[in-house]
Parts: sequence; structure tokens; C-alpha cells
Amino acid sequence: MKISHLSLTYGSKIIYDDASFVLEDNDKVGIVGVNGAGKTTLMQIIRGELIPEAAEINIPNARYAYLPQEIATTSEEQEKTVWDYIKDGRPVDVLQNQLNHEYEKLAKYPTSATIIARITALQDRIDSYNLATYDYDLLKIIEKMHLDGILYHKMGELSGGQKSKVAFAKVLFENASLLLLDEPTNHLDADTKTFVENYLKNYQGMVLIISHDQSFLDRITTKTLFINKVTHKIKVYAGNYSAFRRLYAEEKAADNQRITNEEREIRRITEFVERARAAKRSNTALIRQGHIREKILEKKLATLETREAEYKKISLDLTPRRASSKTPLEVQNLTFAYPNSNNLYDGLSFSLTSGEKFLIVGENGVGKSTLLKLIVGQLQPTSGSIIFGHHVDFAYYAQEFEILNEHRTIFENLKSYDYADIELRSLLSNFLFSGDEVFKPISVLSPGEKARVAMAKILSTKPNFIILDEPTNHLDPETQRIIGDNFHDFPGTLIVVSHNPSFVEQIGITRMLIIPSDKTKLALIKNYSRELLDYYNYLNSDLI
Repeated sequence: MKISHLSLTYGSKIIYDDASFVLEDNDKVGIVGVNGAGKTTLMQIIRGELIPEAAEINIPNARYAYLPQEIATTSEEQEKTVWDYIKDGRPVDVLQNQLNHEYEKLAKYPTSATIIARITALQDRIDSYNLATYDYDLLKIIEKMHLDGILYHKMGELSGGQKSKVAFAKVLFENASLLLLDEPTNHLDADTKTFVENYLKNYQGMVLIISHDQSFLDRITTKTLFINKVTHKIKVYAGNYSAFRRLYAEEKAADNQRITNEEREIRRITEFVERARAAKRSNTALIRQGHIREKILEKKLATLETREAEYKKISLDLTPRRASSKTPLEVQNLTFAYPNSNNLYDGLSFSLTSGEKFLIVGENGVGKSTLLKLIVGQLQPTSGSIIFGHHVDFAYYAQEFEILNEHRTIFENLKSYDYADIELRSLLSNFLFSGDEVFKPISVLSPGEKARVAMAKILSTKPNFIILDEPTNHLDPETQRIIGDNFHDFPGTLIVVSHNPSFVEQIGITRMLIIPSDKTKLALIKNYSRELLDYYNYLNSDLI
């Protein structure tokens, strides 16, 4: 794959400026850069869904498989079982029927070059699916990604996390020569992630991965493609993410030192030129040297490099407008089931104290996000009570951005009587939205940008009780660290669902609610420990 002289702008915003890179057939590549740098946009260009203003694009005929950040299924796919949906990754039966149809036409028109070309293309496509390992690959992926228990569920019945895992399984099963994976680990437990890592490391083809999971990138990638949001250039570094960070830091240090040396030399020449200009006319030697140095100075000033500007970082204000009561939440004998389904919880009870940081863990589909929706009132329990204490001002960050109106702008999504327009613009600038950017509709934003808008919206209410559902899924590592530090110091109460152990450690979780996948067992409340979290991730069913 070779892309040269890539240029793209959105209005006045430059995404790429004469950017170029080259990748080899079996490279395993991490695509990195801050939110909004153009990572997902690059995948759109590679897939041919977006045409840049200028570029020389050479991607050999390759069948690609794409896993987007946000999984969207059609109404037809919603009705399919998980089994049928994954099998669609290699539509051999469909292609074989098309091939048979072409052979029937060839019998009538045996010299047709067009029909022969279609037969050749269909046969090549069928062969690319590696029929010899079809059944083995299918069953192995289903087993290792722990999808056995939901194979005959309809796609429309799945949770967001389950749907993401199923979509990932389908992408792996496709056996494409180019895999494009956009945040593939957002909904993976540790055991599934280990399988995926090994699978991708040994994958016979090129793999391009956008991920904010640094350890995942470190274990898989052999190259790192960095999109620089400041310079709008692209550079490929040998090695994984950690190697890239070291090399990039060394480059910046060397660049800054070189510029410092040049600036020092320019100051020395400038002082000499000024002395020469002030010299008496009789001092012809000094004046002549001054003219020579003046020309040297002009050249140095014209070629002096500028230091790479630091990209502005997100800034949070988590100060609540008031304190809540000592017991902000009580859940009493909670039971809930979706229609025609078994109970997700049966008699679940717990309470929180003000200032507590509370983690909910469990495999995808056990009801973590459902519990949050029950707490905030989006769903009603079958029985039991959810009671908020006095003066509780809660805010809910949903992993699928349900709190945002896709058809309204960033500014309109945050507009409220609590803020004058100028105050709202100031708030949004802390989340890296300035100028006319605030008038972008939510529908055109990247998932990372949507995550920042959603975070801005919940914090604009100055809550004392914050409920977070996978808050780091779409955020770059630097932003993850910033919000982790801020939530650690948050004086209010936190409930968190997160698959990100580093973030969980950073914010200072005090207790854990463990929801088992085996509904014959009871959910447990435990004091937080990293060992318990790691053990749970690997051995959920044997933990309690």
C-alpha cells in the first residue's frame, strides 16, 4: 500500500497536507494520533468511501474487512441469528449460486469474454475464503470469543458489547487480505482479547488498527503510523506503540536542540551585524564582514525551523454545584428482565456513600449497562426500588452517546439557561471545540469527538453524582490520563462500568459490584483490588 501527496480539508480545517506513507503486505500497523487527527478518515480513504482533494493511492486489489467503532446493523441483519450473521463473513453459498448461474449462461454463449471474466472473478473470490478451513475457522472463532451461548439469539436482541464482539468475530472469519479495525478492544474481556491478539499476530495479511489501548497495540503491531494533527503529516515508525513513543520523543528532543543551536547562532550573528552597522566608516574591514554576515543571517532566518506547537489538551472542571446527602443511592431488592427473557438480577441490593467510587464488572451481556439505565430511570424495574438521597444531582455518560441529539449541533446539544452563549463557548473550548466547530452537527463527528461532547454535556450540569459507561472507549491515551486524574479528585460519587484496568486504577475505585454470567449465582459486593479485577477478567464464571 502506497499513498502519496495526500491532502484533505474540511472547510478551513486541514486534515492532511501533502502526506505520504508506504506499508508492506503483511505489516501489522497501529494508527495513532490525538482525537480528530484523521485516523478514521484515513480508513475511509483506504476503503474508497472518501475521495481526498489530492492523492496518489496505490492499494493492490485486496479484499478488505472493516470493523467500525460504532456497529450499525440493518433491519434485515437485526432479524438474523448470531450464527447466520457471522457466516455471512464468507458468503460462499451465495457466490456459488452466482457462479452456477454464470456457467448456465456460458453454456448458451460459450465465447463470451464477459461471462468468462465474471466466472474467473467469482471463482477467485470463493478460493480466497479458504474453504478447506471454513468449518474449523468458524467454530474456533465462536468458541474463543465466547459466543456459544448467544449463537441463536437475534442480532437485534444483543447488548452493545455483545454486538461489537459478534461483528468482530465476523470480520475475523472473513479471511480478508486487509483488516481495518477501528477501536476493536472496546468491548472485549481479557480472555477474548488474548485470543484476538494471538490471532492478529499470526494473521496472513495486512492489519491496520486504530486503538487507544496501548498494551494491545504493543503486543500486536510491528509498525506505527502516526498522524500528526499539528503538522498534518503522516509518518511510519518501525516498532510497536512504545517504540514509537520513544522514537518520537527522541526526534522532538533532537529537533528542539537543533533549533535552539540555530537560534543561538542567529543571535550571535545578529550581534555582530549590529556592531558592524554601528562601526566608524574608517573600519572598512568590520563593515565588510558585517555585510557578509548580514547575507548569512538572511539565509539562516529564511530556513530556521519552527518548533512543533503543542496540541491543546482537554480541561475539566468537576466542581459540583452542591453536596449530596450521605447516602446518595439505595438499590433495594431489584429484579429486572427484558420481555420473554430470564432475570438479569433477582433481589439485587446495595447502597452508596457520598464520595464513593463504585465499579460494576461482568461479562458482556450480563446487564451492566442495563443496571445503569435502571438507575437513571431509562428503564423500569420488574420489582424493587431505586432511591436517590437528598440533593443528588446526577449525570449519565452513556457508551453509545444516547444523551446526544445527532441532528443538532455541538452548541445546541449543550445550550441551556445555565450558560450565556459566551460562557458556553468557553466551556466547549476546554473540550477542544472552538470557533465555527461548535456549529458542527453531532452526526458528522468522529466517535472521539462525540465522547468529548458527551463529557462536556454531563459536566456542564456540575453534578455531584456521575454515572460513567465505558468513558475511555473513544479517547486518546493523553485524554484518558487527564480525565482519570480529574475523576480521582472528584469530590462527588462515581459509578463506573469500564474494561480499562488502567483507568479504573487511576480514579481510585473503592468497591466492586460483580454481576455473574451464571444467573444461579448472586451478585457480590467486594472491596476493590486489582488482583480481583484481573482474576475476574480471566475467570468470571469461577470467581463467585
